[in-house]
Amino acid sequence: MVFSSLVFLFIFLPIVLLIYFLSPKKMKNIVLLIASLIFYAWGEPIYIFLMLFSSVVDYIHGLLIDKFRNNDRKAKLVVLSSVIINLSLLSFFKYGSFFIDNINHLIGTNFTAPNLPLPIGISFYTFQTMSYTIDVYRKEAPVQKNPISLATYVTLFPQLIAGPIVRYQTVAKQINNRKETIDRFAVGIKRFIFGLGKKVLLANNIGLLWSQIQNTSINDLTVLTSWLGVIAFSFQIYFDFSGYSDMAIGLGKMFGFDFLENFNYPYISQSITEFWRRWHMSLGTWFKDYVYIPLGGNKVGKTKMYINLFLVWFLTGLWHGASWNFVFWGLYFGFIIAIEKAFLLRLLNNLYRPIRHTYVIFVLLLSWVLFVFDDLSTGLSYLKVMLNLNNANLFDTQFLYYLCNYSILIIALVICSTPAIKNVHTKLLENLSEKHKVFYENIVIPFICFGILFISTAYLVDATYNPFLYFRF
Repeated sequence: MVFSSLVFLFIFLPIVLLIYFLSPKKMKNIVLLIASLIFYAWGEPIYIFLMLFSSVVDYIHGLLIDKFRNNDRKAKLVVLSSVIINLSLLSFFKYGSFFIDNINHLIGTNFTAPNLPLPIGISFYTFQTMSYTIDVYRKEAPVQKNPISLATYVTLFPQLIAGPIVRYQTVAKQINNRKETIDRFAVGIKRFIFGLGKKVLLANNIGLLWSQIQNTSINDLTVLTSWLGVIAFSFQIYFDFSGYSDMAIGLGKMFGFDFLENFNYPYISQSITEFWRRWHMSLGTWFKDYVYIPLGGNKVGKTKMYINLFLVWFLTGLWHGASWNFVFWGLYFGFIIAIEKAFLLRLLNNLYRPIRHTYVIFVLLLSWVLFVFDDLSTGLSYLKVMLNLNNANLFDTQFLYYLCNYSILIIALVICSTPAIKNVHTKLLENLSEKHKVFYENIVIPFICFGILFISTAYLVDATYNPFLYFRF
């Protein structure tokens, strides 16, 4: 089940909200836990036990860390045990076949790789469960002595399958003590609907363009068509993932939780370093706080710092998928950021903003080719067309057809990927009189939300194309 499905929107969510708000306070976590398990079981019922196992393991480890609070050596061993168990589960289900296939290829063996479906959201909830024991050990969060409360945190359906990665310290107080209000609920609904619009009306529609170009034979692609295709994918993945994150944050508000932001207009960045401060922020923060800084971060010698940097970006790429294209995608960014740290940022700061922005967009578009093609040879062939290394035609009538059909949508995507609409909204609120502000907030905004919901629903009723890109991560 995904948020942008009719079953979720008009059956699952209304029923869960009704039961949740009719339940007494002491029952709300149980309601959320059961709802989350049903949500997850909709697609993969057997893997509920894997998620519950992770919850039990980290619940016990949290209690042991608290017990050995005055014995740092034992507490460290408990944390290490938690990390090993969690990473072992992640490695087995997500990377087992990848490792075995590569071993077979390298040394000529014939080991049989396990043919297991990837548990949905395992990359997200594994990082969350590890953050719990680490935060408890660091005294950055209290130990959770109620197993139901911890299981609610681990399985929480608003952010279970695609984030944002909610660290335990962020919601530790809200797990058992949160306050649901009408104002917060209204903010949550608005955020959810805007996220739904981003996913259904923007991501899905530009995804159709990318799907058509991706399915075109490499030999039939022109230079401009290949660029148009990767531009389409760059918009699709951004509005798909950020839209889902907005929906998750909105759902969290409805149930009394405050999740941290996951995207902050990354395509307006002036460097790749800045881009990664704005893109998938919960993942970047997780790797920084739990990997990069513990390894020494920037407080070590330059050689060690760059080694740490490449290790983090190797892991970032691998986190996205068990395939070499993701590894190279991560190392690609590690290389660019290392160059920026060394000298490029100083040079960029002396250039005009449009030049800096052009550099960022160019680097990003090349990166998305690495990301989207699991088959490296196909990805390299696509890059050759983009860079005109195979003498492809510059454009053809098919390119002109795509451009005419999608030009208005692309303009809308460009606008929506900047803070322009947000800035207009802020300016309006600043300049409206109190009377007009009440009308704007209580009539105009709800009307816009209803319109987005209505059009999105109409689209979903008739649509056959409703993918969610981050499901496989």
